[in-house]
Amino acid sequence: MTAPLSPAQISEIVEMALSDHISFTQISAQHGVTPDEIKIIMRTQLKPGSYRAWRKRVRDFGDRREHYK
Repeated sequence: MTAPLSPAQISEIVEMALSDHISFTQISAQHGVTPDEIKIIMRTQLKPGSYRAWRKRVRDFGDRREHYK
């Protein structure tokens, strides 16, 4: 991340990342963050169990879809 993100930007990134229809590539293009930075943001913003469930869902979809997050 080059510049610190505002709370509104962080909220938007979290909302986009939780969506099953928006890829990490789209989030990166819009906000200039890498997929690893998205995961860090999600880890800090979600409860531990919610973060693990989100990561599992992203991995499971990734196994089923070639271009998913």
